[in-house]
Amino acid sequence: MSTPKMHEMTLADQAELTRAVMHMLEVWGLREEDQLTLLGFPPDTPHRVLRRWRQGTPFPTDNLELMERVEHLVGIAEALRTTFPRDPAMTTVWLQRPNRRFGARAPLAVMIDDGLEGLIAVRAHLDCIFAWQSA
Repeated sequence: MSTPKMHEMTLADQAELTRAVMHMLEVWGLREEDQLTLLGFPPDTPHRVLRRWRQGTPFPTDNLELMERVEHLVGIAEALRTTFPRDPAMTTVWLQRPNRRFGARAPLAVMIDDGLEGLIAVRAHLDCIFAWQSA
């Protein structure tokens, strides 16, 4: 069963997904600037939008790149949850630790520095089903 797209969800479900993604970015230890970058927003975006999203204002569903990034972030979080089912704190450790697969860069750095391509690379590394489907 596929995950419903954001525009197919109720407003309440969209708000809950937005809050969950924002919480996840905070748990991963991302600064606000890096949260905006990871979501695909320019550096001059006011930080108050992050506060609104944390409080339940849904992500704008007409921003297709943002929706794609959210889909990959959720996929990464799901893959990390299955990779570290007994110790959720290890997800943050894994994301922040240099990884040989990424040229000794931390997966978070890959996602932030390489944008959408970095998100896809990290997701493909963690989720073999996604990697097979995208090949």
